[in-house]
Amino acid sequence: MKNIRRGLDILTEEARSRCIKEIIGYFQDERNETIGIIAAEDVLDFFLQNIAPDVYNKAVEDTKTLLKKQLEGLDFELDLLKKQK
Repeated sequence: MKNIRRGLDILTEEARSRCIKEIIGYFQDERNETIGIIAAEDVLDFFLQNIAPDVYNKAVEDTKTLLKKQLEGLDFELDLLKKQK
């Protein structure tokens, strides 16, 4: 039988399984509700679809900021090399 993937494929199988277990545990511990794997997958997919783009965009912006700082430092160091000649 073919392995069927639901939802977004941005998580590894291990990470997806761990998140599903955490969601099931959360509902049991915090809400005293029992949900199954399919319901937990639906909750995970909901959050991935609604939050993942914002998290990704924030990571891109953070990376841009970090690279700009590093390039400014590199630019400064290159200018120092030119002045030493």
